[in-house]
Amino acid sequence: MALVPLIAFGLASFALVVLGAAGPVYRLGASLATAYEIMRWAEYVGVAASVIGAGAAIYSYRGRKWTGTAVSVLALVVGLTAVAIPLAWQGRARRLPSIHDITTDLDNPPAFQAILSKRANAPNRLDRPPQLALQQREGYPDLAPITLPTPPATTFDRALAVAQAQGWEIVTADKSSGRIEATETTRWFGFTDDIVVRLTAWGAGTRVDVRSAARAGAGDLGRNASRIRRFLDELSG
Repeated sequence: MALVPLIAFGLASFALVVLGAAGPVYRLGASLATAYEIMRWAEYVGVAASVIGAGAAIYSYRGRKWTGTAVSVLALVVGLTAVAIPLAWQGRARRLPSIHDITTDLDNPPAFQAILSKRANAPNRLDRPPQLALQQREGYPDLAPITLPTPPATTFDRALAVAQAQGWEIVTADKSSGRIEATETTRWFGFTDDIVVRLTAWGAGTRVDVRSAARAGAGDLGRNASRIRRFLDELSG
């Protein structure tokens, strides 16, 4: 087998390793800017590997060198993967508002209580300036509370079960006040987000509001809004 396909595959694999290291490097104490710079370099190496892999695949295929063709195609796939992930993050960052505190109730957001001590050293504060509501309306116009026909006590049990099923770490679950507070940590970068669920009697049923806020980072790339959607979809399903 020719050397070029192996070079392409080696570069592609290196790009993927570098990309994967961005999260652990951040967890070990590096700045978020450093982690993003690592992702950017992984993207550059991935582009180089993809270009070389594509050229090697064409050359090997025309020469009926099937092993070289297979390795080259694999290098192209791995290289494009290392490129696609940073590009997807960049696309979300451009498309979504740079906010980190999302709620279904913009006028009276659910308040954190038990979690406040855990956020004592968090870079992000929990105060919500007026422009935050405007940014959320523009970026996530679909987010709103839901009303369920079941009474608060029944809804609370269901909400707690859904929160646990989604992997949230429950900090407090106060059935009498209809409040659940929890945290969730992302697997790759270890971003910790705090969540509060508020249940309010609404006629014969229950209104459900959720707030999810990141402890660090100016923007969350949409993960808090996605978390709220998943929770409410499952709860109402």
